[in-house]
Amino acid sequence: MSQQQLQQLSQQLQEIEEEIETLEQNVEAIRQQKDEADEATEALETLETGSTVQVPVGGGAYLRATVEDIDEVIVELGADYAAEFEQDDAIDALESKQENLDDRIDEVNGEISELQSESDELEQQAQQLQQQAMQQQMQQMQGQNPDE
Repeated sequence: MSQQQLQQLSQQLQEIEEEIETLEQNVEAIRQQKDEADEATEALETLETGSTVQVPVGGGAYLRATVEDIDEVIVELGADYAAEFEQDDAIDALESKQENLDDRIDEVNGEISELQSESDELEQQAQQLQQQAMQQQMQQMQGQNPDE
């Protein structure tokens, strides 16, 4: 029960906190993807052939365009793959993507919970070590000061 053990616990706690922070950033990125899929689903549900839309061309610039055929929707599937769908199938594909993203968010949140539990246990161990060290110091001090 030494200072070295406390330092090791402190280092482990710091590593866990960094891991939690990284996972929380992952959750935020996944939520952003989900929001984008939500927006796309909503747009596809309301658009029709002949609708006028603003199309991003990059750099914060947009062009006004007319939808020629709503049944030619290209949906990004992931891993740099995309597929063309009819409107209803595109909506289904996006909803499936949203469900997968929800599952991934739940999975990462579960990992965060496990790490937080581990962190709590390590903090308790550190507190116990500190209390034991204080008790040992007190006993040593009492032993050095004999009653006169």
